Amino acid sequence: MANLTHRQYDQLERAIVDGARIAIYRRGTEYVLIPLRIGLRDGRETIEARNPVTGDTMTLVLDEIDSLEFVR
Repeated sequence: MANLTHRQYDQLERAIVDGARIAIYRRGTEYVLIPLRIGLRDGRETIEARNPVTGDTMTLVLDEIDSLEFVR
């Protein structure tokens, strides 16, 4: 999943503003996280997110994500 669609970017931005959860699948593992910001690291797009249970932060590279869903 190298690129998000315009709709997915809009949904991701809305999730950041609202503090809503997203489900990310990467390498066979599901992460349910609260996105904090979209950024760049070494020329690659990233999502910085927080685990709602532990409070730990993660930085996920978009082109390493298998799928992205928005939790309602």
